[in-house]
Parts: sequence; structure tokens; C-alpha cells
Amino acid sequence: MNNHFSYQIRHVQLAEPVNLPVLTTSQAGWYLVFWWEEIPLGQLFIEPGETLTEEQLWEKTQSVLWPTIQSYSPDRLSVSMDQNASAAPIQATLTNLLRSVFADFAVKSLPARVPVTVVICTRNRAAQLATALRSLQALPCLPEEIVVVDNAPTDDSTAQVVSQFPGVSYVLEPKAGLDFARNTGIRMAHMPIVAYMDDDVRVHPHWVYQLWQTFETSEAAAMTGLVIATELQTEAQLIFEKHWSFNRGYVDKVYDTAFFDQHLATGPPVWEIGAGANMAFRRSIFDKVGFFDERMGAGASGCSDDSEMWFRILAHGDTILYNPRAISYHEHRKELEALKKQLFSYMRGFTAAALIQQQQYPQARYRRHIFRVLPPYYFLLLRRGFPAFRFRHQTIGVELKGVLSGLLFYFKNRKRPSNTFNQDTLTVG
Repeated sequence: MNNHFSYQIRHVQLAEPVNLPVLTTSQAGWYLVFWWEEIPLGQLFIEPGETLTEEQLWEKTQSVLWPTIQSYSPDRLSVSMDQNASAAPIQATLTNLLRSVFADFAVKSLPARVPVTVVICTRNRAAQLATALRSLQALPCLPEEIVVVDNAPTDDSTAQVVSQFPGVSYVLEPKAGLDFARNTGIRMAHMPIVAYMDDDVRVHPHWVYQLWQTFETSEAAAMTGLVIATELQTEAQLIFEKHWSFNRGYVDKVYDTAFFDQHLATGPPVWEIGAGANMAFRRSIFDKVGFFDERMGAGASGCSDDSEMWFRILAHGDTILYNPRAISYHEHRKELEALKKQLFSYMRGFTAAALIQQQQYPQARYRRHIFRVLPPYYFLLLRRGFPAFRFRHQTIGVELKGVLSGLLFYFKNRKRPSNTFNQDTLTVG
């Protein structure tokens, strides 16, 4: 392992007395995630070889937390820190500020259960599924229903794992493809909120509660949440986190008609909304916009089935929220070859989805993005990476192949029906 690509992850709880780590970064770096109780506040990369005094570290901490503080308390004036102060006064001032800002955001109590169906789509990943289910069933606020959809398995290992978790429903979906599985999850769901989590994630203790609260306190049709890396020990994991991360930040965001209309000229960047590893929907929105497009996703185009669904929701005039307090933890792929396969699928699915979205809604000019934005972007990457093509630049080739494959997939499948389910049979349990 090259230590230059290894980062130690440290979750720093600022509501308690803090001893920031001694940052010996000559070989490995640090990835610090800051919290106030159950609220994530921000993150900070300390690069290998970077030398910081304790005072400088606290100053950097303050700078990364400030956007979050302002989002929770917009009228808050900037806190002036004495640049010559020692670490203790800086920490004390920051702690007092955070205590006053977040006093009203603390979760006082949690209901035992909430009316949410959690769907986990999986295929031949019994060990990861068991970890995900343990994480889910250990929550202090449980979903009313958990459904595991076993997608075209080659053995019965998934069924055996589910049998060890009382109360978890198992359903077999014989058609291979993630969106066949996701749509089966919708049909099996009896709750008014349908949430999806991947089989390679763990969830924060308040995850289900925060999903439920998002819909209780808004008219949103869908939502996404924060995804934090579980480890950054290899080059592949670091490339993904720094350049393809599922993490969408630490402040609430609203994606609505204004967002949609603002970006029509180049195609609304729905891929910015979040990750399918951590998303939820009102059950009723599927009556309005349809199911997941079964041409998309793993086992078909490769990816972007989630963002294509978000596109349809926004095109119908509905709203999607990003709630950073709904948190999951994702294990990135460790090997470069696995990452390259992932990024090929990402760009293949991205390209196919963009063109399908324009086909649905011609005013959204995604062709401009594919044919006028991507070429100069990749030309610049090639120039910057030449001749060594190290770190992020070593995946450019598979990404470009993914774009070309996505174009071919679209032209081959653009007239194929997007969904095999009869919407007239969709009922809410």
C-alpha cells in the first residue's frame, strides 16, 4: 500500500472536550469529519506532508464549519478569531458559538417506529447485506418495514441471510437489473415513504428518523442524504472520494422548479442531487411520474437511474430535498480495476440517461452537455494528465469509453419501453 494515498478518518465530536489528533502527516494524511452531537458540520483533508500547529488546525476547522453555521443561523455574524490566540481560546469561542446555534436542532426524543419502508436491492453479496441489516435493525428509531429484493441470484445465500433477521421481508426478482429490483421494492412497499439503501452501506442511528422528518415537515416528493466514506486506505478509494464522491455537503439544499428552469439551456444537473445509496420517496410520487426506467442502472445502462428519476420528478413540478442529517456510510471500492469498471458504468449510464431525459423533455438541452461540454472537459483532463496520467487522470480512458458506450446504448434502446409494469396495477397498501 502506498501511504501517500492512505488517510486516517477521524470523527471529531465538538460537543465534547476535544483533543484534535497529533497530525503526523509525513506518510499518511487525515480526513477529519466534524460533528455537533448528531449533526454533521463539515470535513477537512490534511494532506500527507502538511504541517500544522494546533492553532492553525483550529483556524482551518473554523473556516470549514462556517458555511454550515451560516446555513443553520443565517443572521449570525462572523466570529472574529485572534490570529495570535492560542488553541484553547479559539476552541472555547467556537464551542460556545456551536452550542448557541444548534441548541434548537437537537433531537429531544425518537419514536420507536415510523411509517417507512426501507428497500435493499442486492445480488450475491450476502456478507455486505448482513452488515447492512445489522446496522438497520440496531437503529433506535426503526422503519415499519424492511424489504430485501434478491435480484437474479445465482445461489440462495441472500435468502439465508434474510432468514436470520426476524421481521425482514425477502422477495426474489428473477429479472437481472437494478431497476427491476427497485420497482419490485415499490410494489412490495406498504408504507407512505419508500427509502433505498445499498447493501454496502451502514446507516447513522438517526437515519430513518431524519428521512421521516423530511417528509413530515415539507411537501417534498423525494429526498437524498449525506454519504460519508468508511475508509480511505487505497488510491482507488481516494480518487473516488476526491473526484466522484457521494458526499453532497453539510447544508440543506432544495431542488425545485426554479433549479430545473435555471439549467434548461444545458440540461439540469440532476446528478448533483445525491446518491441512490441514500434516497427516499413519497410512495405516491410513483403514481404520478412512473417507476424507475428499467433501461437504466446496474445490469442495463450501468448507472444514473436515480438521477433520471429525479429529473422526472422535477419536470413534473415537484421538489426534492437534500438533508445532510440523514447519514449513511459507504465503503468505496479498494482496487483500481474495480474503480475503473465502476467509472465506465457511471459514464455509460450518465450519457444514456442524459439523452433519454432530453427525449422526454426536449427543452432540456442535454445533447449540448454531451457534445459541447464533455469534449473540452476531457481534452483539458488529457492535457493536464499527459504524459504520466497519474491519480485521477489514469481513469480518463475508461470514462471516455463509457461515454461512447452510453451513446451506443441510447441509440439501440431509445425506442424500447422504459417500464414493464402496468401503472394501473400500482396500489398503495
